[in-house]
Amino acid sequence: MLRFALLLGLLGLAAATAIIVGSGYHEVVAALAVAGWGILWSCLAHLFPMTFSVVGWRALMPGKKRPSLPFFLYLLWIRAAINNLMPVARIGGEIVAVRLMIKHRIRKFAAVSAIVAEITMSVIAVFLFDVIGIGMFAFHVGARDIVLQLALGLAISVPAIAALVFVQRLGFFGLASRLFTVLFRDKWKNFAGDSARLDRAVHALYRRRRKVLTCFFWQFASWCAGAIEIWLPLQFLHHPLPFAESFMLEALIQATASAAFAVPAALGVQEAGFLLFGHMLGLPADIAAALAVIRRCRDLLLYAPGLVAWQVQEGRWLLARRRT
Repeated sequence: MLRFALLLGLLGLAAATAIIVGSGYHEVVAALAVAGWGILWSCLAHLFPMTFSVVGWRALMPGKKRPSLPFFLYLLWIRAAINNLMPVARIGGEIVAVRLMIKHRIRKFAAVSAIVAEITMSVIAVFLFDVIGIGMFAFHVGARDIVLQLALGLAISVPAIAALVFVQRLGFFGLASRLFTVLFRDKWKNFAGDSARLDRAVHALYRRRRKVLTCFFWQFASWCAGAIEIWLPLQFLHHPLPFAESFMLEALIQATASAAFAVPAALGVQEAGFLLFGHMLGLPADIAAALAVIRRCRDLLLYAPGLVAWQVQEGRWLLARRRT
């Protein structure tokens, strides 16, 4: 599985490189030179949606004395770094986040139930975000064939979302415990413990509807705030789009990236989305390609240090364990 993901990543990297070069390498470099330090500010703009997301995640934690917002921002930083830069099908970061929470003395069942509910709310929120963005795009552009394909993609995701909710109602960990035991053996039992108790913790959290709705609100706000990561760099590239069109483009990019979840970091797929949908919204090919490069710069500038921080943390724990 890992080899297959790495192969997809290499193919995606080759496709992304071909797309950038085909858009006019010198023109793309010139556009990035025009943006200058604006590239850094555009990357740092990602902190806004990240903060909204952690506010929603933190709201799911029990008790009045919850871990601090900076701590949850640190968790999301590590989690997103793993999901965006490693071939883990965008789920490895959640496992590491739970481990970090437990290591920082957050109760296992609270940590697992919160991250399960947060993932579910985020999936529903991004679906709603994509529906709104694609609907706006349909009215704005009117490209019937592409809109129908996008609508079909959204329709296909509905059963998957419904299954995600339904399986949790049945008891996800109880149903999956045998499979996880086969895959991970004693490691799964040592990590999860009582699967039935995990399911009860998830069900108990969903009964606290106010917490769940608060999480959903902030997750949806986080996805919407991502539109600033389209709008702002285009200001620095001297090809501004109205915020509504930036919202559409961000929704379309998120939809294509979600469809390509098996490809590490949606390499190639994301770049193709920027060029296709950017062109339909009036962006020249070199500007759309430069926008795609800035998105990759964001991943490297923000998330590569996250991987380093995670490895440093794991190294400290390993040394501490060897000393005892």
